[in-house]
Amino acid sequence: MAAYRYCEAVTALQARNFSYGIRLLPEPKRLAMSALYALARRVDDIGDGELAADRKKEQLLATRALLDEIRAGSVTEEDTDPIKVALADAARRFPIPLDAFDELIDGVEMDLRGEEYQTFEDLKVYCRCVAGSIGRLSLGVYGCEDPKRGAEYADTLGLALQLTNILRDLREDAGNGRTYLPAEDLARFGCEQGFAQSTPPAGADFTGLIAFEAARAQGYFEEGLRLLPMLDRRSRACTAAMAGIYHRLLGRIAAEPESVLRGRVSLPGWEKAYVALSGLAGGRS
Repeated sequence: MAAYRYCEAVTALQARNFSYGIRLLPEPKRLAMSALYALARRVDDIGDGELAADRKKEQLLATRALLDEIRAGSVTEEDTDPIKVALADAARRFPIPLDAFDELIDGVEMDLRGEEYQTFEDLKVYCRCVAGSIGRLSLGVYGCEDPKRGAEYADTLGLALQLTNILRDLREDAGNGRTYLPAEDLARFGCEQGFAQSTPPAGADFTGLIAFEAARAQGYFEEGLRLLPMLDRRSRACTAAMAGIYHRLLGRIAAEPESVLRGRVSLPGWEKAYVALSGLAGGRS
């Protein structure tokens, strides 16, 4: 189906980390995951784009309407939106919890409102919207021997990944006027000044802050990865690959905290491929 080919192209071009895991899935699941990613990418691009806030809200509302069409079963292959067509087909083949996309949109709307997070409990709500939702959507494609507990682990793993993202993008987000780390943590470590410079805030315990947040993320990785034995081999490999790449990023950040102030920390392509192959072989990197 041409719609799936479009979604696969979007995934190959833009999913810097997730594409390594998606490639390990058998074709039906790989195509469905590409459709999920393509719509998630669209939602993210709306939030991160250059449109005025009112136009962004309109496009997010249109995306909710798209989801309603899929839920109503009214999408046909003649529709001109390939992402809608592919996702509608995937939703017919797999028990995908489409309501999780509404949560993703909720998270992007939180960004549009410029919400700040005073406590970690506040931040968890955002993380579960923008990342835990993706874990639960993915589980609908993978299948799981214990769907209820599996969804909880998938949500927790998404939280670990999003915390890693927040640490990785600390300087970039600060340049856009955003700080996602909880205000209570910034105050605890003397980092209320923010992260607009390539050096830590004067007098702050920046290393302590990163160590604290990295340890928190590590705990969520350990809990969330309990999902792996509940999945079939290929789905387990996909999840292990995607989580493994972010886990390695977290380790790199923890080892050199100030690196996040100099630019986006990333892994080279060969290392991502190694992690993916390790996941296929049953390892956890």
